[in-house]
Amino acid sequence: MPQSLNKIDSIDALEALYPDVVPSALSKVAKHLTPLYRRWIEGARFCVLSTVGPDGVHGSPRGDVDPIVRVAGPKTMLMPDWRGNNRLDCLRDIVSDGRAAMIFMVPGTNTTVRVNGHATLTDDADLRASFEKKGRQPATVIVFEVTEVYTQCAKALMRSALWSGEDQSQGLPTVGQILADMTNGEVGGAEYDATYAEKAQPRMW
Repeated sequence: MPQSLNKIDSIDALEALYPDVVPSALSKVAKHLTPLYRRWIEGARFCVLSTVGPDGVHGSPRGDVDPIVRVAGPKTMLMPDWRGNNRLDCLRDIVSDGRAAMIFMVPGTNTTVRVNGHATLTDDADLRASFEKKGRQPATVIVFEVTEVYTQCAKALMRSALWSGEDQSQGLPTVGQILADMTNGEVGGAEYDATYAEKAQPRMW
């Protein structure tokens, strides 16, 4: 942090910069999945999973053609770990620490739902088989124990116009360009970008 910047190093100093919390931001918090929160989460096909571990923090986008999690009860959600890049950052965190959060998004609505809690991993054969899709099973299933759930403020999505339908990616570097830059051209490039969507299809699940 640049020395010229004032560092806020106490909770009192932080809270002095902001007005009191909006009452509804507290009244909407539940300690379990209420029927309406459950209905909302079961309608979501995308979330960001956040974890913490000995190497720091990680955030991982998670998506599915079906509901992204299976609600097993008022305090329990199950998430199959479908095929990715095998970095296992969040999964290592879960094994090491377990503190986790998910923020669920649904295209077209500025509402997001955040769930905080504790996660564990299982490779239970029957549970993995219950998620089978296109002949494949997840290697593991994340078992998420809910400690609190609430809707987030909608202003971030309103400001960004996230669901406007406008393609704002023009001029941004592609994954192929980033890979080529990071590997001196050994990996990536225009062919990677042009063929990724097709090549990914057999490895979606």
